[in-house]
Amino acid sequence: MDQVSPAPFSSADFRARFAAQPEAHAGGDYGDHRFNPGHPRLNPGKPLRNAAVLIPVVDHDGEATVLLTKRAEKLRDHSGQVAFPGGTIDATDASPEAAALRETFEEIGLGQDRIEIIGRMPDYVAGSGYRIAPVLGIVRPHFQLTLNADEVDAAFEVPLRFLMDAANHKRDSRIWNDLEWFFYDMPYGDRRIWGVTAGIIRTLYERLYA
Repeated sequence: MDQVSPAPFSSADFRARFAAQPEAHAGGDYGDHRFNPGHPRLNPGKPLRNAAVLIPVVDHDGEATVLLTKRAEKLRDHSGQVAFPGGTIDATDASPEAAALRETFEEIGLGQDRIEIIGRMPDYVAGSGYRIAPVLGIVRPHFQLTLNADEVDAAFEVPLRFLMDAANHKRDSRIWNDLEWFFYDMPYGDRRIWGVTAGIIRTLYERLYA
């Protein structure tokens, strides 16, 4: 009997695409420098800080979504921006995967019992001075979230189909210290997905869907 291919943009299709990538978390040179070669912001003169984020692909029947957060407006850094759950890798974290799971639970109350880690993508170097490990997870649906109001104002889902469509990947820029800084921008309804989060999404697209 012929094997039936998983539905496009389902979690099964996402899993299969990732599994087909040899050494998926290795290779590649991804980060803000790809859009801003030679920009002085990318040479801060100090070591990069290690961080990890979870890319939570929610296993809805047939059509997966990606769970994103809106950072609290009262935060000092990147306030109000759309982000993946995650943060700095602590010395007590056994791995980037452990850090991403811990931060996800601390930020939105999504426990690791509902998350299946399938691997991670190449590190993404951000202009803010972080080396970010994007960890991929399949999330069982029908979960209840508990948002940490000190860190997150909202959590919402975006169809994987939308995020993996290059037509929705716009290029934009802003002026930083009198110099232009380029980034991806992916507006979705009243949400604006841009900057590092959009850059990581673009990386995912290039590795698995382009």
